[in-house]
Amino acid sequence: MAKVRVKEELVYPGSFACPGCGLMMAFRHVLRVLGRNTAVVTTAGCGSVVAGSYPQTISKVPFFHCSFGTAASTAAGLKAGYDMMGKRSINVLAWAGDGGTFDIGLQSLSGAAERNEDIIYVCYDNEAYMNTGVQRSSGTPMGAWTTTTPRESLEDRPKKKMAAIMAAHEIPYIATASVSYPEDLDRKIRKAKGIKGFRFIHIIVPCPTGWLYPASETVRLGREAVLSRIFPLFEIMAGKKYRLSPMGAKTPVREYLVSQGRFKGLSEKDISLIQEKVDEYWSELEELAARSRESHS
Repeated sequence: MAKVRVKEELVYPGSFACPGCGLMMAFRHVLRVLGRNTAVVTTAGCGSVVAGSYPQTISKVPFFHCSFGTAASTAAGLKAGYDMMGKRSINVLAWAGDGGTFDIGLQSLSGAAERNEDIIYVCYDNEAYMNTGVQRSSGTPMGAWTTTTPRESLEDRPKKKMAAIMAAHEIPYIATASVSYPEDLDRKIRKAKGIKGFRFIHIIVPCPTGWLYPASETVRLGREAVLSRIFPLFEIMAGKKYRLSPMGAKTPVREYLVSQGRFKGLSEKDISLIQEKVDEYWSELEELAARSRESHS
């Protein structure tokens, strides 16, 4: 019988992550695919805290900490340094949350993308500033509770469409992924690894602490986010060619929403509005994918 080759585990056991943390699941998968020839840059946030404080670390590869808004620019500088040393084959991974990507780090992210820096940028998206007390970010979905969201009404502030923003930069590769679809995640990281230039991967990482659900439900909720199309899986090549990923049959948003305390109190009208917004976005993606197939057939 042929032996199955198991990818090397590059994360030490025993992190400071909360039980059921989707971030740690994502980090382990990403590093397994990228391998030892990798250096990681992370901003202030959950990603830096769970990694441990000096001289301790969970990472078996070089792991650099930077300020909240500089993941992309720091990673670009690190890559330039490696190139000058003749170490051009090293994968430089920028690892940042939604706060450090959608908000505080957007300027350096856009600059690095515009210059087509040869780095892989991964946004681990738990949809709020979880490390500092669950404050709202522009990655927080409409209707979700945070400590800085008014409670008296549903806020009509849709989640920022980061994939579309990155597509406007016409970078070589963009993908969305979920920790609940590990084979799809692995495939997309492997594909990004083989491409030169700026690559952006957006991973949804459920958070028991901020989403208010039992830690054992992380994988199920990650799957529900995808099935409901609240967080659809797709790829964008060169900012123009869209390709939808296998996800399973589309389901109503209700099951996903009622499983989390952060959506407690939503009315039927609120749920209908969220469903309407999700359906609109999904229709847009289907149309973009159809046009891409037609133009490349």
